[in-house]
Amino acid sequence: MPTYPFPLMVFAAGFGTRMGALTADRPKPLIPVAGRALIDHALGVAEAAAADRVVVNTHYRADQMAAHLAGRGVTISHERDRILETGGGLKAALPLLGEGPVAVLNSDGIWTGANPLLELAAHWDGTRMEALLLLLPLDRTLAHGPKGDFRLDTEGRISRGTGGEDQVYIGAQIIHPARVAATPLDVFSFNHSWNEMIAAGTAYGLVHDGGWCDVGQPEGIAEAERLLQHAQHG
Repeated sequence: MPTYPFPLMVFAAGFGTRMGALTADRPKPLIPVAGRALIDHALGVAEAAAADRVVVNTHYRADQMAAHLAGRGVTISHERDRILETGGGLKAALPLLGEGPVAVLNSDGIWTGANPLLELAAHWDGTRMEALLLLLPLDRTLAHGPKGDFRLDTEGRISRGTGGEDQVYIGAQIIHPARVAATPLDVFSFNHSWNEMIAAGTAYGLVHDGGWCDVGQPEGIAEAERLLQHAQHG
């Protein structure tokens, strides 16, 4: 299999406060789902896509994360003083990721069906895209308190803010980091850069060919395990 053409950033720095007692003594990416730590599910996606440049950011209980990742060929971007959020986290890690577009994966999602990273790479067009976000229609998600993030037009561009947002961002994208790097803030969300790209008409979406579950709350663990079991036996 050819090497994956983009460096990969995996987000794993958060406190996981919505998980309650489960993150009192460990970071959320080390919570087991179907016998594997969440971060290992994400790294399994990366391995299946032949990603060979992987950066993982850390903050909360970073020593546990470092021990778990030791010897895995992963580079750590440690956010020592504070969590930098998604945009800030990528900005801080750019020296480790190199030039050009970057693939991004959240560590608290479970994906079934097509490999998210390979899907995105197959549809990436750097001549017209600054970002390509992986999406799932609202009625196909297992999210709690579901709310759509974007609309998707017939040309694949995303938009939001005027109602009818029926597509959910499911934690995987390819993004050109120029706007992220140029942001004067150190702590900021991807939403800051996405909004600029939407205004420029360079933000696109792709509907995932498979299932997804957000493991952001304790009940998400059982839902994710059911999703994986169904994928295995379905």
